[in-house]
Amino acid sequence: MYLYRKVPGVESRMAREIAKAYEPQQIEPRWAEYWVKEELFRADASAPGPVFSIVIPPPNVTGSLHIGHMLDHTEIDILTRWHRMRGYNTLYLPGTDHAGISTQRVVVRQLAEQGIDYRTLGREEFERRVWKWKEESGGKITEQMRQIGESCDWSREKFTLSPELSPVVREVFVRLYEEGLIYRGHYMVNWCPSCLTTLSDLEVVHEERQGDLWHIRYPVVGSNESLVVATTRPETMLGDSAVAVHPEDERYKSLVGKKALLPLMNREIPIIADEMVDREFGTGAVKITPAHDPNDFEAGKRHQLAEINVMTDDAHMNAEAGAYAGLDRFEARKKIVEDLKSQGLLVKTAAHTLSLGLCERCKTIVEPRASTQWFCKMKPLAEPAIAAVENGEIRIIPENWQAVYFHWMRNIREWPISRQLWWGHRIPAWHCRENGHITVAREEPAACGTCGSKNLVQDPDVLDTWFSSALWPFSTLGWPADTQDLRTYYPTSVLITGHEILFFWVARMAMMGLHFTGKVPFRDVYLHNIVKNAEGQKMSKSKGTGIDPIDVNREYGTDAMRFTLALMAAPGSDLVWTGDRIQSSRNFANKIWNAARFLFVNLDKFEQSGVTLEELARLDVRAKAPYAANGEIPLVDAWLFSRLAGTAEMVNDALANYRFHEAAQGVYQFFWGDFCDWYIEWVKPELQSANRERAVAAWKNIFAAFDAALRLLHPLMPFLTEELWHQLPQPAGAKSIALDKYPVARAEWKSPRAQEEFSLIQEVIVALRNIRAEMKLDPKKKIGAEFFSAEAETRNLIDVNRDGILRLAILSELKISGERLPQAGGAVRSTAQFDVRIVYAEVVDVAAEKTRLKKELEGLQKAVASKERQLGDETFRSRAPEKIVRGLEATLAEQRVELQKIEERMGQL
Repeated sequence: MYLYRKVPGVESRMAREIAKAYEPQQIEPRWAEYWVKEELFRADASAPGPVFSIVIPPPNVTGSLHIGHMLDHTEIDILTRWHRMRGYNTLYLPGTDHAGISTQRVVVRQLAEQGIDYRTLGREEFERRVWKWKEESGGKITEQMRQIGESCDWSREKFTLSPELSPVVREVFVRLYEEGLIYRGHYMVNWCPSCLTTLSDLEVVHEERQGDLWHIRYPVVGSNESLVVATTRPETMLGDSAVAVHPEDERYKSLVGKKALLPLMNREIPIIADEMVDREFGTGAVKITPAHDPNDFEAGKRHQLAEINVMTDDAHMNAEAGAYAGLDRFEARKKIVEDLKSQGLLVKTAAHTLSLGLCERCKTIVEPRASTQWFCKMKPLAEPAIAAVENGEIRIIPENWQAVYFHWMRNIREWPISRQLWWGHRIPAWHCRENGHITVAREEPAACGTCGSKNLVQDPDVLDTWFSSALWPFSTLGWPADTQDLRTYYPTSVLITGHEILFFWVARMAMMGLHFTGKVPFRDVYLHNIVKNAEGQKMSKSKGTGIDPIDVNREYGTDAMRFTLALMAAPGSDLVWTGDRIQSSRNFANKIWNAARFLFVNLDKFEQSGVTLEELARLDVRAKAPYAANGEIPLVDAWLFSRLAGTAEMVNDALANYRFHEAAQGVYQFFWGDFCDWYIEWVKPELQSANRERAVAAWKNIFAAFDAALRLLHPLMPFLTEELWHQLPQPAGAKSIALDKYPVARAEWKSPRAQEEFSLIQEVIVALRNIRAEMKLDPKKKIGAEFFSAEAETRNLIDVNRDGILRLAILSELKISGERLPQAGGAVRSTAQFDVRIVYAEVVDVAAEKTRLKKELEGLQKAVASKERQLGDETFRSRAPEKIVRGLEATLAEQRVELQKIEERMGQL
């Protein structure tokens, strides 16, 4: 049984009463709400069929959708909808990340605006405030995901800090600790004075800046000699423990073993020899500050030097800095330089380019500092994850990222996993106050595991946010329990994410997944590139170089945004965003809408004669199309369904190989070009034909093709296709196009001959249209034309299809000849199979046309000559930007072609 379906939210409107104008703002909210309310995308782990599962890269709970999310989520949703329509047991699992540093910064800032120092609240109250903020404001990004129609199973939505995931994180930590892979140690770490926490190497971005290299004199104790050391950070000299020289440096051999007087602090420090010293840098003598430099830290351990920390957590000088205590590190730097100068100890200052480490989140200059932290040994975890990519268990796409992955994994360093925050997964370790023992446990212990003391305090640190995110593919499916979800949906099918978090997240998931489940967390990793603006800058709202995709969606529609991103998403290349791209996608949606309106308006006329679309639909049109008329399938119908088969084949292959841009281009070409511009235009008269058999066949075929085209487009443009699919009669109980079948290339649809023959007809029409355009003829004026082919079969093909050619080429007549057409006196287009000709005398004033063409020719000749001179000037070429030169070359090439065409037309005249 087939029924008209009421559109949700529009009570009194029958489905075919389609609005005149395409208004996505009216359509999209209605369907977004419908999909969630009806729980259409709820996954069933016990359902049959092949499985497709994918987890969202959990966006920060603090955030809102940016263009990177929009790209990422569009590609995920395209694949998810495509697999679901192909009959896969499909799970798209949503969720958000608690974003330890970012979220704490947001709430700390809000409290500060209220005059509250978060430290005075205490940990428990602060955590309560953050949870409250999360409940009130942390759902913005998931609400936006619902608005843009992501086909997630919202019943499985996860949060990395939720109560059901916390035991998983503790379990992983304890196991790694028991295996000796997590340990507590005192090492040099990256410290952010603004976020007030340790950072991993991956959370530090490096930027080249112009700075200074200060040369400072260190007097040698008991002599008139001195050493000159060079440093870029004079504020750290207050914590110097030694001066080092290279053991083979003849300049300083006599000073090794003596002591130097530390300027400003008047502390005697040893002069040591160490091979770490670069004799070519500065003076060849370097200060050693074990608490504030990674290399110095290692040297300090080798020489048993004192570790003197002269800074507070927020990068102010502490009591160890003496007279400089309380000053900000950069204020202290200025004061120290001034004091060195006044005491005659500053030898010189030289300009120096240096690479500064910045906090990836807040861009504060990172301070290296020695600190006791929790670390995770990475090499034992990395080896199986390297092997998984080498043996193909995990595919990284595009392949060029494999080399980057291998390089990082084979040179991986220990991971500092503790963070000095209050918001996050608390480290499950308890310190014995009496003896300093540490007890690591899944639950709070009653007593110290070493000495039995009950006087315990939990470690104040939390885990790096990426630690819990690394468990995401299996923690969200119920591990360590043997759940049905885990058995069905793990390993996940593919991970889609940006290449910039290949190490932050992808590699760590590979390591953790293999270590704890024995299986890879995903089969494929598809890394998309970043979206850039027209100037080639990375899209960033904070820098003013980005766009807000939600605002763009409101203006153009989410479908237009999705389709634009898909068209741009060629693997291995950055996506360059320009406004005309999304306007083109909006035009595409509008084209489809207008085609639907045309069909329904004409269907009303057709139904007046007593045949309804319900009757046509009962014949299970999709299964039996294309339909014959008078015992034969018309050429145009055979061609269309052959093109549909080819397009379905191409699109399915493109999506299977993450070539989103090819899928989008293929659907665009079929829907706009083949279906709208050619098929509908060709069959218009036949839809109202007095020949009832042909009219009924035409309506069956156009219904089937339109329905298939909607399904083909659905993963790319879900809202528009859902709206129009509901306008068509559908089987009783059918809820959504998203649950319908995706088109496949059916053997009976394929007709190479139909494609060849109709393509020849298209060539003829296009050739005639081009002549009309070049002659600047009135586009509505019918004119006569001539056709020649030496092949009788070709002449017969054109003759049989003459009516369609006359309409689409806007001709009054078409003379078909077996004799070659005269080349003079008319505009001729020649191919290997045919010639077409429009006689000048019939359509233009030859003398006036000659005058017009001569004027146009002279203007073009001048323009070509001017560009040739400009491009032939080596001085111009050497100074002009490459973009300008290429633009001129392209314009010159176009003008030369146009010049040749005008010369040919003048010759024909």
